[in-house]
Amino acid sequence: MRLSEIAAVVHAKNDVSNWSNIEVNSFQFDSRLIKSGGFFVPLSGNDDGHKYIKKAYEMGALASFCQPDKLNLVPDNFPVVVVDDPLKAFQTLASFWVKKVNPKVIAITGSNGKTTTKDIVASILKNNYRVHETQSSFNNEIGVPFTILSMPEDTEYLVLEMGMDRAGQLDELSNIAHPDIAVITMIGEAHIEFFKTRDRIADAKMEITNHLSNNGTFIFNGDEPLLLKRANKFANEYTFGHINDNYISAKNIHLDYQNYITTFQTNLTDNNVFKLPLMGTYNVDNALPGILIGLLAGIKVEDIKSKLNNLSLTKNRTELLKGQKGETILSDVYNSNPTAVIDVLNVFSNMQTNGKRIVVLGDMLELGDDAVALHSNLSNYLNPQLIDEVYLIGTYIKNLSDILKEKFDPEKIHYYLNDNLDSLANSLKDSITGDDLILLKASHGLHLEKILANLIGD
Repeated sequence: MRLSEIAAVVHAKNDVSNWSNIEVNSFQFDSRLIKSGGFFVPLSGNDDGHKYIKKAYEMGALASFCQPDKLNLVPDNFPVVVVDDPLKAFQTLASFWVKKVNPKVIAITGSNGKTTTKDIVASILKNNYRVHETQSSFNNEIGVPFTILSMPEDTEYLVLEMGMDRAGQLDELSNIAHPDIAVITMIGEAHIEFFKTRDRIADAKMEITNHLSNNGTFIFNGDEPLLLKRANKFANEYTFGHINDNYISAKNIHLDYQNYITTFQTNLTDNNVFKLPLMGTYNVDNALPGILIGLLAGIKVEDIKSKLNNLSLTKNRTELLKGQKGETILSDVYNSNPTAVIDVLNVFSNMQTNGKRIVVLGDMLELGDDAVALHSNLSNYLNPQLIDEVYLIGTYIKNLSDILKEKFDPEKIHYYLNDNLDSLANSLKDSITGDDLILLKASHGLHLEKILANLIGD
C-alpha cells in the first residue's frame, strides 16, 4: 500500500503528500521483527510502542503510525501517519484490505477446537484455492488485523481464528472481517470467570455472526442446545455433530490408540472413510466443519480425505512428540479448560505403552468461583488402573492433589506450586524411561512448554 492510501483510509491528522508515493510491503507491531520496507504500528499495552519507532526505523521500516502527542519520539525525516489511536487505525486498515482483496472470509470461534478446526479448514481448501490463515495464536484484536494485513493480494480464502475473553470482542472482530462463513465449534466453560454461565458464553460466541455478509453461512455444533436455541437467524445454516439430525453427522467412529489415528464416516459422503492423525471423538467434531466447507467449496471427497490424512497442526496443540530418552509425549500446553482436559485424559488413558502413563496437569485459568471444584472434579477421570503417576502444578489444582492421594499410592502424586516449574521438570525427567507415555496439559499461563522443552531438548 502507498502511504497516501493508508493516510486516506485511516483519516490521518497530518499531510503526507511529501511521502505519498512511498509504498510499504508489510505491517508489524513488534519492532524486532520489522522487515525492510515495512510499516510499524506502535501499540500501547504494558509498554508504549512509540518508544520503539526509532528501532523500527533502524530495522528498515519505511513509515509508522504515531499519536499526535508522541511526535517527539519520531526520528528526523521519518514518515509518519498521525492518528489518535494506532490500534484502531490498524483495525480500520485491515477492514479496508479485506474489502480490497475480497477473499471469501471464514471466521472460526469456540470454547475448544477452534485452532484445530482452523488448521483443518485451511488445509482442505488449499487443495483448490489460494488460502491465507491465522498463524500461531493471532486471534484477538491485534492478531486478527495482523493476519489480514499479511494476506497476499491474490488470496481467495481467508481463514481466521477468533478468540474472546470478554463480551463485545467477537462483535469487534467480526466487524473488521465481515465473514462470509462463521463457525462455532462448541460452547464450554472457558472464560466462565467473566461470563458466569454457559448461556452468556453462548451469547458472546454468537457475536461472530453479527457482521456476517449478506447471504452468509453459519455453521455450528448442532449437538449443543444453547446454539440451536440461538440459531434460525440466517438463510444458510448448517449443523454438525454426532446426532443424526445434524446436516453433517459422524458415524462409525473408531479410535486406533496404537497408531494414534481416528477413523470415521459421515452421512454426506457415502462409504468414504476419513482418517485423522489425531485421537478422540472431539477431533471428529473439529473435522466435520472442514469437510462441510470443503464440500460447499466444490472440493472432491478424495482430496478432502487426503488432506485430513496428512494434516499439519499449529504448534503446541495436541502434538505427539518424542523426548530425549525416547519417551512419547502427548503435549497440549497452549490452553486448558475442564472439557478439554477430560477429553484428552480419556484419549491418553487408552493409548498403548510398554511403560508408565504419567499425567502432568497445571491450573485451568479463568474459571471463577467454581475453579477449585472444577479442578477437583478431574479426579473422576484419573484412574489408578490406567494412570501410574500424576504431577500437578498451580494454585487451584492443590485440592485435586489431596483427593488423588486417597485414590492412588500417595507417593505417585506430586504437587508443585507455580514457581516450582523447574523442580517439577527435573523430577519428571529423572523418573521417566524411554518406554513411558507422558501427557502435558495446562493453561498457557502455567508455561508447561518449558517442561516440554526440557524433555525434548529444545
